Amino acid sequence: MRLLQEQNFHSERAVIRVDFNVPLNDEFQVTDKTRIQAAKPTIEYILSQGGSCVLLSHLGRPKGRDPKLSLKHIVNEVSMILGVSVLFCDQTVGSEAVSMASALEPGQILLMENLRYHQEETKGDEAFAEQLAQLGSVYVNDAFGTAHRAHSSTTIMAKFFPEKKCFGTLLANEVKAIDKVMKDGESPVVAILGGAKVSSKITIIESLLEKVDHLIIGGGMVYTFTKALGGTVGNSICEPDFCDYALELLEKAKSKGVEIHLPVDVVAGNDFSNDATQKVFEVRNIAEGWEGLDAGPKSCENFHNLILKCKTILWNGPLGVFEFPNFSKGTISIGESIGQATKSGAFSLVGGGDSVAAVKQFGLASKMSYISTGGGAMLESLEGKTLPGIAALNA
Repeated sequence: MRLLQEQNFHSERAVIRVDFNVPLNDEFQVTDKTRIQAAKPTIEYILSQGGSCVLLSHLGRPKGRDPKLSLKHIVNEVSMILGVSVLFCDQTVGSEAVSMASALEPGQILLMENLRYHQEETKGDEAFAEQLAQLGSVYVNDAFGTAHRAHSSTTIMAKFFPEKKCFGTLLANEVKAIDKVMKDGESPVVAILGGAKVSSKITIIESLLEKVDHLIIGGGMVYTFTKALGGTVGNSICEPDFCDYALELLEKAKSKGVEIHLPVDVVAGNDFSNDATQKVFEVRNIAEGWEGLDAGPKSCENFHNLILKCKTILWNGPLGVFEFPNFSKGTISIGESIGQATKSGAFSLVGGGDSVAAVKQFGLASKMSYISTGGGAMLESLEGKTLPGIAALNA
């Protein structure tokens, strides 16, 4: 892995793939600055070494040049966060783009227009990547959130910088955090997997069974396992077609010495809404007309005691419908347990959109060792896949 510190940036123009795909409100104001703030260490380092920066990003999924998805809307926010007045080019490639990039002085930053205004970007078009490569003398990838896509700017571009390409700080930290769980995690290792469907987590579960000592299953997946084990799940979300597979997973885990932990009780509602009447059921005896929406108090206690014994913790997915405040206790509880274990010296990695949203919403972010910025990329890493954006940097 070639790090920033191994590359000389003096008088170099770094073309950096950042992930500024940030949410905007109706007034085109940035409502979550996390991804811009995450890119700051890389940009600041390059400027401190006497280099200049050309920033490439996409925003949304425009069909052609959609003015609502122009990166010009975020220029002021980026300037404020970086503490440098950021220039903007309303082109991404071509003579005007190259001219503006070439005119940069050391210490200056230029943000290019939305990469996805060009359909060649998502097709991984080599000619488009070559045009992008003309914008700088060194290539830096710092966009973990898009590293799982073989797009022109995330993967193909790297080949035009055979000797001058490196990982940005964020990308390097993401890879190290995942390796710390999946390759050299200190035992015992526990993974907490939430989410609605077993079918969407099969490859992750299979991969984790090779790496962890304990696997906590939460969220809607619980009810497929419960039904497979002969329980009644009432109106809870369930995938009957995956019951046999759930039993196979339990057997496979046992053969590998991995303990799978399911809730013993759940908080159910008589309707899928925050205002539903609540009732606690033993997980295998949920009455008709009731839907499991959160982990129960006994389950939270069991999970808490287990997490405190573990040295490495991965959390992907909430334990219930945390968007409903009345059914968020299980998710908050697991977050607080992880925070307590982390304070006692465990390494904790939180990844995947919903669990990241939950730790931010409930003020738990500062209690975690590392919070991943990449949803899909994080999931593919956990599945054991090699991400094309990372492979291109190591080639």
